[in-house]
Amino acid sequence: QKGGATWSHVLIADHQDDIRTTRVGMAGADLIIGCDPIVSANKETTMRMRAGRTHVALNAHSTPTAAFVKNANWQNPSQSCVDSITAIVGKDGVSAFNADALATVMMGDSIYTNPIMLGFAWQKGWIPLQKASLMRAIELNAVAVDNNKTAFEWGCRAAHNWAEVEPLLKSNPFAVSVIDFKKRDSLEDIISKRIEFLTAYQNAAYASKYIEFVEKIRSKELSLKGGVIVKVLPLTEAVARNLFKLMAFKDEYEVARLHSDGTFEKKIAGMFEGDYKLNYHLAPPLIAEKNDRGELQKQQFGPWMLTSFKLLAKLKGLRGTAFDIFGKTAERRMERALVADYLNSMDAVMLKLTAENAQTLFPIALDIARIPENIKGFGHVKEKNAASTRLKWDALMAQI
Repeated sequence: QKGGATWSHVLIADHQDDIRTTRVGMAGADLIIGCDPIVSANKETTMRMRAGRTHVALNAHSTPTAAFVKNANWQNPSQSCVDSITAIVGKDGVSAFNADALATVMMGDSIYTNPIMLGFAWQKGWIPLQKASLMRAIELNAVAVDNNKTAFEWGCRAAHNWAEVEPLLKSNPFAVSVIDFKKRDSLEDIISKRIEFLTAYQNAAYASKYIEFVEKIRSKELSLKGGVIVKVLPLTEAVARNLFKLMAFKDEYEVARLHSDGTFEKKIAGMFEGDYKLNYHLAPPLIAEKNDRGELQKQQFGPWMLTSFKLLAKLKGLRGTAFDIFGKTAERRMERALVADYLNSMDAVMLKLTAENAQTLFPIALDIARIPENIKGFGHVKEKNAASTRLKWDALMAQI
């Protein structure tokens, strides 16, 4: 995926003379080993499939494409890819599982997804070669031989007894590729989680400002409904999510806290073993160089930065005070201004919104409450998004 989609056509026969082409013909594939569902659902691949003939061993985890860099709202289409393949070859023709997660958890690196998929397909009986031949091929390749053999065995095990393998992924906190479906958070859950986070982010007083404003919005929304208690309060939920997003902006103190509270180190230790070295790529506004467009450029800092993080995290109480040297940058001033402007805007909206005009103004109020969703990224990326969002923000306020 890094350099674009890749296909390998493999033809197997009893004698070399029986192979008269280098490519699998249309609707002529007996087996497709799909290491990425996006490529597997590509026309180049699906044209080789045929119901009743083709088996598809599919890695259900999809690597994000370059589109997600250009489109902040890009959604991973992995499930739709699985569905489209199933529609072609039938449900019995597809065996899909998260090989990426299995490789990451059991092998420590997703690069072993391919031999896992090979072992999976072989165990299913879809590859007409002896296991000894495949093992010898791995030996002759002479690259990470033991690991590739082990990955192959994990693929076999996944095909033979997935019910035994799957719990190993779910029990591992670093199996981030495993999807665990759960009920949608209630409004109370949404608010309580953010109160806890903001308390750790700054302090209890900072979190109190958040909850006081959210409760003010809740009271107003309930009044629009005649005081009737309802579970769904879209305006309150939108403010709960987006005020938090603005208040918890990731400045130098927060970056330091998140790196030094132990969670980051634990995650790294779960991903790597042996002798490794951590480097940090950062663009501190006070010292980072800028390119020709005036954008801050990242530079590498060594392992000593973790000690600096631990010290800096303890200074979070300086955030927003006269002693906050980081707070004087244009980006930090912009972030504080966004919080103040959002609070003022929602106050103005609440003054205008009544039970009589709610049918007309409520949808606009909801759009204003959700406006921070468009302010994404960091540094110059966030600055550009904030500038473009301001235009929409002003237009919505004018309607109110």
